[in-house]
Amino acid sequence: MTGRTVVIGGGAAGIAAARTLHEAGWDVLLIEAADRLGGRARSVRLPTGHVVDHGCGWLHSAKRNPWTAIAEQAGFTIDRRSPNWQVQWNDLGFSPDEKRASGEAHARFEEAAMTALDGPDRPLSDFVAADDPWRPMIDAISGYANGASLAQVSLHDWAAYENAATDDNWAVVEGYGTVIVNHASDMPVRTGVTASRIDHRGKTIRIETSRGTLEAEHVVIAVPTPVLAEGKLTFDPPLPAKQEAAAALPLGIADKVFLSVEGPLPWPAHAHLTGNPHSHCTASHRLSPFGWPIIESFFGGPCAEALEEDDAAAQFAIDELVRLLGSDWRRRLTPLDATRWRHAPLIGGSYSHAKVGHTKARQALAQPVDDRLFFAGEACSRDDFSTAHGAYETGVAAARLIIHPAL
Repeated sequence: MTGRTVVIGGGAAGIAAARTLHEAGWDVLLIEAADRLGGRARSVRLPTGHVVDHGCGWLHSAKRNPWTAIAEQAGFTIDRRSPNWQVQWNDLGFSPDEKRASGEAHARFEEAAMTALDGPDRPLSDFVAADDPWRPMIDAISGYANGASLAQVSLHDWAAYENAATDDNWAVVEGYGTVIVNHASDMPVRTGVTASRIDHRGKTIRIETSRGTLEAEHVVIAVPTPVLAEGKLTFDPPLPAKQEAAAALPLGIADKVFLSVEGPLPWPAHAHLTGNPHSHCTASHRLSPFGWPIIESFFGGPCAEALEEDDAAAQFAIDELVRLLGSDWRRRLTPLDATRWRHAPLIGGSYSHAKVGHTKARQALAQPVDDRLFFAGEACSRDDFSTAHGAYETGVAAARLIIHPAL
């Protein structure tokens, strides 16, 4: 197998790079280690027949998100209703006064953090007092948004995302992962092919894989940061700066549990419950996405890490819901599925955050090598990291550098 350009990694970034090259008439081959495309964008069909997203599930910053137009052009259905993350259905366990106080505490945290931007980088935990009664909730939100606790997240990195993001978050009925995988239709793709070494000493780049050696003039590397940081993909000559940059951009963790609901639904589509607003370990419960008899419970950061074994997350989610809804709900809730992204082979997590003091690692990771090796992925985005649209934009950017090299 040969290709003028080989793209390594069949997630959102790799698919975007390969599609851009393919449509420009270039000879391109996309290889993916797994037996499926999509990477951290994965839509699956539950036993109930409903399609849900194991990975990215929201068109964040939807009005400027390129996947929105791609989804619409391909005929997918976009639901523009609010996710209601700031709303507690029926005020269960989270009164309006508490909701107001929590919001004010989060606003104080954000203001303190933004005010410190001109200074040295610091962990987000510096901007909320340890004895603030709403610190656990703010830490839980960091888990959802960053996949990591406040103490692990860089102020400068966090602010770059916050200043670029908008509040329009839409959903795709057929699944976000379905849209992303569909974008790879009619392209040369090989799944089940694991790249292990890239020899870029000569004019022709040689890529050692589990299915033999590929040759290329250009290579786009669109793999999760642990693959580079842990040396699962190596280079000859070595590229220690890439390994260091990847190590400075670890993947946090966000997991989901899917429950079926038996009997009539008392809430509207896209209702929401925070399990316990006074705990750093709590789920964000999405009630009946698209009106389906399903609950999607979302865990992030250390809370998700602690619940990845066996059926711990499902039981935790059910316990939280029963405390809010009443004991008779226990018999109405049945686990259907759960994710364990930390254990996903050649992925090892959900989305990247920069270690404190290492915001520039994103730019270092994205920098091409000798105009022959190009890097893409959400971790390479300076403003839209942790998102599928950030991944898309870096993939397109890498492809355009190949098509239109700098003079």
